Amino acid sequence: MPADAFALPRGFLMGASTAAHQIEGGNTASDWWAFEHASGSLVREPSGDAADGYHRWREDMDLLAGLGFNAYRFSIEWARIEPARGEISHAALAHYRRMIEGTRERGLEPVVTLHHFTSPLWFAKAGGFAAADATDLFVRYVETVAPILDGRVRHVVTINEPNMAALMQAVRRNPGADYTRLDPDEAVAEGLIAAHHAARDALRRLLPGTAIGWTIANQVYQPASPAAEDACRAHAWPREDRFIEAARGDDWIGVQSYSRTKVAEDGPLPVPDGAEKTIMGWEYYPEALGEAVRHTAGIVGPSVPIIVTENGIATADDARRIDYTTGALRGLAAAMRDGVDVRGYLHWSALDNYEWGSYEPTFGLIAVDRRTFARTPKPSARWLGDLARAAEIPA
Repeated sequence: MPADAFALPRGFLMGASTAAHQIEGGNTASDWWAFEHASGSLVREPSGDAADGYHRWREDMDLLAGLGFNAYRFSIEWARIEPARGEISHAALAHYRRMIEGTRERGLEPVVTLHHFTSPLWFAKAGGFAAADATDLFVRYVETVAPILDGRVRHVVTINEPNMAALMQAVRRNPGADYTRLDPDEAVAEGLIAAHHAARDALRRLLPGTAIGWTIANQVYQPASPAAEDACRAHAWPREDRFIEAARGDDWIGVQSYSRTKVAEDGPLPVPDGAEKTIMGWEYYPEALGEAVRHTAGIVGPSVPIIVTENGIATADDARRIDYTTGALRGLAAAMRDGVDVRGYLHWSALDNYEWGSYEPTFGLIAVDRRTFARTPKPSARWLGDLARAAEIPA
């Protein structure tokens, strides 16, 4: 092993992530499909066929396994399982069961997300997670899906980035406002936390031995000066830390990190002039990952292991993707060396996909032709796959 490499522990998950709406295409029963096609929508382009992942999942899994990865995180789409209230699609359940079995057949550990931003349109129209019966409806869906997870899936994500889901609701209610200064919608935040805890308890009852958690968008809030430390903590709590605190009783927590946010006494600051930015407009800051896992571990404590469920960069320069990921993995290795219990690293994303309004931001390890859907692994995919095969990361 090279002197600058960190040996990964046995069983460490090394792979990539996707989300159903962003790769499957044709998710017509979801709230996001309706949002994309609403009159006057600010969405630049609709998802359409996305990466046709609903039909090409075997090819995607073959590529990931062939590259050397041992894990794949993907999501089950509630709007396909229950397109109308109380009407269950057994064909959709069978589809996702085949996907789960497909990961196992290829030597990939499935990490399955049950809610990745999108909900059935009927659920959203009834008030979404702010509705009085939201928890009961979500648990009913989770209980419907549980049999296809049983004995096949060891890591389940109930809800992806609840802090961002609550913030998105605030953004929808305040069009044109500076989203960096909006508080997440309180009713939605409370509903998401309640739904997560209830779903976790239901899955523990139905699937004993399965590890249940959720994933948080880590903004790596940093005080712009010593005088801003209190303001930074106050800014972070409703947007991130309260959701991390809600995971203290979970089996694990997912860390999702891309960049950092500087906070002054009067609020968050924009990316500094002259700083390198990604296609998303975020500051190029690979150190964020190591800082995010340390921050999360400090809140949940040593009894809740961490899996990095998303980390990556939107760039058209794949060499820059390798540079960024090298820096991120070095920070992760340092945190693990210092005792942070990290059980996996799942890169965002496996494929170039639909980034919630546009196909321009390319996060993928694998390029996708928008017309033919041909998949082409990038050099970064082979580089990261080689690390996975060697069970080591840069130190």
